Amino acid sequence: MSFDVNVEADSNDITEHPHDDKPRPYLCTVCHKQFTAKGSLKAHKEIHITGKLYSCSQCEERFQTQRYLSIHMNVHSEKYKCAECGKCYKNSHGLIGHIRSHSGEKLFECIICSKRFKRPDALVKHGRIHSGVKPYKCLLCDKSFLRSDDLKTHTRVHVGDKPYKCSVCDKGFTKSSDFQRHKQHVHSNSRPYDCLYCGKLFKRSDKLQLHVHTHTGAKPYTCRHCSEGFTWPNQLKAHLLKSHNEGTWFTCHICEKKFTHSCYLHRHIPRHEGEKQAIRLQ
Repeated sequence: MSFDVNVEADSNDITEHPHDDKPRPYLCTVCHKQFTAKGSLKAHKEIHITGKLYSCSQCEERFQTQRYLSIHMNVHSEKYKCAECGKCYKNSHGLIGHIRSHSGEKLFECIICSKRFKRPDALVKHGRIHSGVKPYKCLLCDKSFLRSDDLKTHTRVHVGDKPYKCSVCDKGFTKSSDFQRHKQHVHSNSRPYDCLYCGKLFKRSDKLQLHVHTHTGAKPYTCRHCSEGFTWPNQLKAHLLKSHNEGTWFTCHICEKKFTHSCYLHRHIPRHEGEKQAIRLQ
């Protein structure tokens, strides 16, 4: 993987940093993040070259550099701790923005829709909704994103990076939110959501809501082409694919059978392992 450095910044280079007016002429050509110093860009390149070698001993999150791990450890050391609710942050900017959540203070207003925000960077990101600008493009599939963080998370899909590892089953996750959801619902026996119709228990409220549709007969998922209604979102997805050729088939590389959802393909593939075992026993 090679890197180019833009040494001449233009007016479009200064993004995502509304809290200061420092020029950031050094551009990472992989994720488009910008830096004020060449040394900072050089250190940043480690993210794209090396794996996440530095693990947090407190929460198991991993980082590409020792510096990023040190910044993260502020969360556990309570260096930037909210005096009102006790929540901790890795830097002062995060803490200051959080404190406004208690006061309700929203100083930054969108000139188009008048929506107000607690942080200037939140206002900048919101403004892209009105302009339709998605400045962060994936170099591998050309998909565009509003935020650099979203691009960074998306890139993991291409490189197979799953930095969030479950200590119980060793399953890896691309996103922290998926990892937290996995820990809460897969390895916990708690089922706090019960159906008022049949008493069935669920770990997640969204699963309960979908289940209730089987009792009420509701079909909230409607095809935009023919207005046919469906109880489950996967039913609508399968309908769009089969009836309107909209979506992506998931194809088995062994027998070329097609599936409407990746989970169905994953369930199917082990059957071929059983076939191979039967052949070896003959």
